[in-house]
Amino acid sequence: MNSKTGKYIVIEGPIGVGKTSLAKRLSASFGSDLLLEKAEENPFLEKFYRNPGYGAFPTQLFFLFQRARQMAELRQGDMFKPVWVSDFLLDKDRLFAKMNLDNDEYLLYEQVFDRLAIDAPEPDLVIYLQASVDVLLERITMRGIEYEQTIKRDYIERLMDSYSRFFHDYDRSPLLIVNAGEIDLVRNETDYEQLFDVICKVDGGRHYFNPGTRSLL
Repeated sequence: MNSKTGKYIVIEGPIGVGKTSLAKRLSASFGSDLLLEKAEENPFLEKFYRNPGYGAFPTQLFFLFQRARQMAELRQGDMFKPVWVSDFLLDKDRLFAKMNLDNDEYLLYEQVFDRLAIDAPEPDLVIYLQASVDVLLERITMRGIEYEQTIKRDYIERLMDSYSRFFHDYDRSPLLIVNAGEIDLVRNETDYEQLFDVICKVDGGRHYFNPGTRSLL
């Protein structure tokens, strides 16, 4: 890992795009610690996917408390290690809250968020993975998690729109936007190695990686 890339790398993007898979591969490549979202620990998530109007608020609060705890552990841990890799950005918690909560719930959520006063370190690099709705739905189907099969196309469309608007103005960290819909970062070694090379070259600013060009733009 060279000094240009930094030590805290975050991968973000909508469900099914490959955040956790890429985080695990990067962690292995760098020999780094790994900080994962652990959505499977959220007891309300299945209820949310089956009935969003009923399960959204407890789902959101569970994730908020979980992330607050993880950020505290990250701060208390050895931040002097060469690299940390995570598959979630704390800022995205508000993205989901705005999308899924009604006005009263969101106001209460904001009060809880502010009271927690989460001290999250700024990433040295954020990698935003993008893919089409069809690709995301196909990958969700392929990974076979039962309750995820109830996710509707319009939910994915709204989620993608929320991510696009969020990252359109994002400038808190260097950002690498990756067209992940036509590459296989798990089974195709060439795809992974080319992206890894790009990641190691990012030095501030906003950058794009498109599989057709295989280059940093």
